[in-house]
Amino acid sequence: MAENQNAGTNIPAEIAALSFEAALAQLQDLVKKLERGDNKLDEAISSYERGALLKQHCEAKLREAQMKVEKIVLGANGSVGTQPMDAD
Repeated sequence: MAENQNAGTNIPAEIAALSFEAALAQLQDLVKKLERGDNKLDEAISSYERGALLKQHCEAKLREAQMKVEKIVLGANGSVGTQPMDAD
């Protein structure tokens, strides 16, 4: 199921399975390591590539959350409800 929300973006399943918070934490760790500059070139390139995938995943999770929030509606009697999210 997690792979479907990232369909077409080539996000590996192990990244797609991460929560937003876990992916963001990994991304922050990668950035800190890259900023220190103590990686070998190949490691830095791999870290950058993984960071780009983590960034895409985080952005997708944020868009998904935004769509859910936008679907919260106010009912005629003043009650708050939700409408099903259109995935298209």
